[in-house]
Amino acid sequence: MSVTRPTANVTAALDKRPVMLASHNVWKVYGRGAEEVMAAGGGKPSAADLSAAGLIGAVRDASVEVKEGEIFIIMGLSGSGKSTLLRCMARLIEPTAGEVMFEGRNLLEATERELIEIRRHRMGMVFQHFALLPHLTVLENVAFPLSVQGRPKAEQRKRAQEMVDLVGLKGRENYYPRELSGGQQQRVGIARSLAVEPQIWFLDEPFSALDPLIRREMQQELMRLQNVLHKTIVFITHDFDEAIRLADRIAIMKDGEIIQIGTPEDLVTKPATDYVAEFTRDVQRSKVLSARTLMMPAGADTAAARKVAATAKIASFAADIVAAGRPFAVTDEDGAVIGQVTPAAVINLLAGRESAA
Repeated sequence: MSVTRPTANVTAALDKRPVMLASHNVWKVYGRGAEEVMAAGGGKPSAADLSAAGLIGAVRDASVEVKEGEIFIIMGLSGSGKSTLLRCMARLIEPTAGEVMFEGRNLLEATERELIEIRRHRMGMVFQHFALLPHLTVLENVAFPLSVQGRPKAEQRKRAQEMVDLVGLKGRENYYPRELSGGQQQRVGIARSLAVEPQIWFLDEPFSALDPLIRREMQQELMRLQNVLHKTIVFITHDFDEAIRLADRIAIMKDGEIIQIGTPEDLVTKPATDYVAEFTRDVQRSKVLSARTLMMPAGADTAAARKVAATAKIASFAADIVAAGRPFAVTDEDGAVIGQVTPAAVINLLAGRESAA
């Protein structure tokens, strides 16, 4: 069954939410003498400076803000720095410079003991490799982080069972990882990371090792869970189709730098650089662009026309509007008509013509 994103105006809704996690001018430079080169470059050495010193700028001057309850995707090709940035934001590795703010506090100033407590109680992590414990059952794997926290056995079992049910594995509590499919194993990993009720959830290419059909199923599962749990999620992928399916906003990285941050629609319609334009070139625009993007002023009979939300993706009503052969009214979040979309505009978009008017 298809799970869709909420139809509220994403940008306006996000603007009102508090920032849960932020990186400010984060650098991760590998090689001897990195701190000295950073200082000599005024805290912002060029790529040429780093190369001349034999250093690798895995992350360079990266600043992002992740709002409460959003799915924020960091994407780029292999070697772009996306996974390194995630690990800096979770402080799994130490940034060379910059700040990482979690709920208003700089994580780089936290002690090792404080970090352990934060990770145990407030952060969830799922990586590409499931890392399930092979000698433990599904239920025991899910309960494992709770046992590390020292929670009572009965509480562990109750919470683990709730998570197993949530991810659709009821009836497989006593299976071992070897008895599960890849998608089922990934569900166990997701359930385990959710067991501690994290405030922020880090997902580093969690579905990239799965077959395409299972991967699509897991993407739908993630959206179902998000519609229920409303977690703050930082998600890493190199797949733009996956990103546009899941993201509230996307940051595109190249050579350690963040090139552009925006909604999927922003990146497709207003690419900041040729690189972003090339990155998004083959995207099915009807799956990304909304009715608001194609709409024109309402006609005299628009009020009586079929209505679609301004945030509705063109693909969701393209067949209907072409079959109807007449404009659809576009409405805002309050149901007021703010314009219309014509069949010609939709047909031009589907045909890949420059003008959708």
